Amino acid sequence: MTSKLSAILPDLSPWRSSRDFRLLWVQGLITYFGGFMAMIALPLQIKDLTGSPFAVGAMGAVELVPLIVFGLYGGALADAADRRRLILWTEAGLGALALVLLVNALLPRPMLWPLYVVAAGVSALAGLQRPALDSLIARIVPHDELTAAAALNTLRWQIGGIAGPSAAGLVVAYFGHAPAYAITIAGFTVSVLLCLRLAPAPPAKGAPKPSLRGIAEGARYAWSRPVLLGTYAIDLAAMVIAFPTAIFAFLADDLNAEWSLGLMYAAIAAGSVALSLTSGWTSRIRRHGLLVIGGAAVWGVAIAGAGLLGDVWLVLACLALAGAGDTVSGLGRSTIWNQTIPDELRGRLAGIEVLSYSVGPQLGQVRAGAMAGWTGTRPAVWSGGLVCVAAVGLLAAALPRLVRYDATTDEDALRRRAEKEAAAPL
Repeated sequence: MTSKLSAILPDLSPWRSSRDFRLLWVQGLITYFGGFMAMIALPLQIKDLTGSPFAVGAMGAVELVPLIVFGLYGGALADAADRRRLILWTEAGLGALALVLLVNALLPRPMLWPLYVVAAGVSALAGLQRPALDSLIARIVPHDELTAAAALNTLRWQIGGIAGPSAAGLVVAYFGHAPAYAITIAGFTVSVLLCLRLAPAPPAKGAPKPSLRGIAEGARYAWSRPVLLGTYAIDLAAMVIAFPTAIFAFLADDLNAEWSLGLMYAAIAAGSVALSLTSGWTSRIRRHGLLVIGGAAVWGVAIAGAGLLGDVWLVLACLALAGAGDTVSGLGRSTIWNQTIPDELRGRLAGIEVLSYSVGPQLGQVRAGAMAGWTGTRPAVWSGGLVCVAAVGLLAAALPRLVRYDATTDEDALRRRAEKEAAAPL
């Protein structure tokens, strides 16, 4: 029984083998919880101040450009600076922005404009930090444990993503916005203390200074690697074509189940958590390209089912399956990225990755809303799912190297393994 459970439950090898991974995992859980508190409280405060849906939606507009610009720059910076120091200072900056929110919330008449400034600032700092965080994992986790590390990080994100918003809603409802921001500040304070205990992560010798030329070099490297291009393309296709969360409220109305709206959002996260909690098998997979393709195809099939089925409980089951499929695909993408990208380019490629999984859902929301206005809600959902499956199939046919990717034979993966083994202390 023990051996059967160990084959299903998450592989904890990265937790046992890497002190820095343990620190980052706990730090990230605390940051996600506190960050989601503010992420919920901030739009609620804009709503309370203005009563305008447009004013709340405008927050997304002010966040997008800083994320793109600073995500690319953050990737170049992560290759040129100590990644631990970059994570530390951006965490401190996010805590300072939370302090601005707290001070504003405590004013007799809280102001609106600081909320948008902070939203843009948070997006910029997140863009600077995420490439450093992502690129650090490949350095501190053994090569064969990267899939397990990705599964544990996904589980951490989902725990924070479920607990943070749930707690934020209660805190804001019963105590107001200021306590939610205070909890966010406390979380970032603890996070900074944990980051101080991380080992230094200096750049490679001769690393270039951040520049447009350096960013272009990373883009050229990505373009030269069909396997990497395939991971980006499949993720973008799945999100742009079949990301329907913007029209969940209308889907609930069509099903005569307005009460199910919250469950629709939760179902995708629940499916992801369920997969993460039973992800032990993924550590034994070597054909990670098939994970990317298969997970995206499952996502498309499940979204199509959510649009075609008329029973709300079956729709929720489909959305949970979609969340599991998306997680499987994400584990494959993360493993390929960490197994094959050179350390000296890892930050710049992580910046490109930030764009690939951030811009896709944004465009997917636009597609879903426009399609729903033209064809109706349910056709917009199921057609997106079916087209997603077709697009994934076409991309798989066009990118045979992604289909054939094997961690035990791929030249880039073997080269990165040898470099890590050579750099390991005796």
